[in-house]
Amino acid sequence: MNRKVNWGIIGLGNIAMNFAKASQLTDNAILKGISSKNKKKISNFKELFSVKSEYCFNKYEDLINCSEIEAIYIALPNSMHYDFIVKCIEAKKKILVEKPATKNFLEIKSIKKKYNINKFFYSEGFMYFHHPQILDVIQILKKKLIGNLISIKSKFGNNILKKKNFLGKETLKKQDINNRLFNKDLGGGVILDLGCYTTSFCILVVSLYFDLDINKIKVKTNSKQFGTTGVEIDSSASISFNNIINAEVETSFIRNIGSESEIIGDKGKLLIRDTWQGSSSINLILDNQNKEIFNDAKNNCYYYQIKNISNSILNKMSKPDQPIMDFEKSYINMSILEKWKNNEK
Repeated sequence: MNRKVNWGIIGLGNIAMNFAKASQLTDNAILKGISSKNKKKISNFKELFSVKSEYCFNKYEDLINCSEIEAIYIALPNSMHYDFIVKCIEAKKKILVEKPATKNFLEIKSIKKKYNINKFFYSEGFMYFHHPQILDVIQILKKKLIGNLISIKSKFGNNILKKKNFLGKETLKKQDINNRLFNKDLGGGVILDLGCYTTSFCILVVSLYFDLDINKIKVKTNSKQFGTTGVEIDSSASISFNNIINAEVETSFIRNIGSESEIIGDKGKLLIRDTWQGSSSINLILDNQNKEIFNDAKNNCYYYQIKNISNSILNKMSKPDQPIMDFEKSYINMSILEKWKNNEK
């Protein structure tokens, strides 16, 4: 029987459920342990995924220190990521942390000092990186089918806040300060929650053409709307890479702007209609000729994420196989997000 990576999950919310379900479909990973402060969630996961009692923990640290757990998926709110990334590093665990990596750039800057000393195995949970659709995109770009890169556009937004009253007038729903999405202290706001996808996509594309230099990335916040709790609920920005490539990113909690991305070259462009789930087709547009490319993916993004990262671990790689959101890209992404949030240049 082929060896499988023993995974543990810290935090048992909806995203952890997606991960756990996908792990059952892989041939190289097993959900060995779970940890939550919510006993009901532990009981539910234990039953659904046949986790043995001795690997069900109420304390996160107990799972981290369990010798039989090899890799840990940190599925907690991003305000808690820093502390548990550090604890996983100290316990020499392989790390997959849900996006965004940290609450701010200062936190990941502190982690970088540890990474520079010991290149621990790390990836950030941008699951779409692993989907066959992105592999198709990468191949098209590497073959220079659209020529030299000129610009990128990427957006991600869903209306979760606007509603119409009985007079048909649009109003904003009440925003609960206890909800992590609308709480500053919990790393809330649409830029960190959804905007991080758009910036990560730009980083992926540009990295295929240039070596990324954090000192040559400039960010201009074009628009920003705040909700009642003080976090951003709608925003757009322009990002300049190496003074050569310009990217336009857009994100929203109040507009259904979808999940489309566009990569423009000097010979044509590539349109990705569903960037984050891969449920649609890619359109390669050259000389006004539109070629539609369908991927033959049989499973969702989480399946490919677990399978890809587990393969990297089993092959004893010092860093995850590409394409991946490795530590260097996470570091740059958090820098861009910080500048976007703070209107820095």
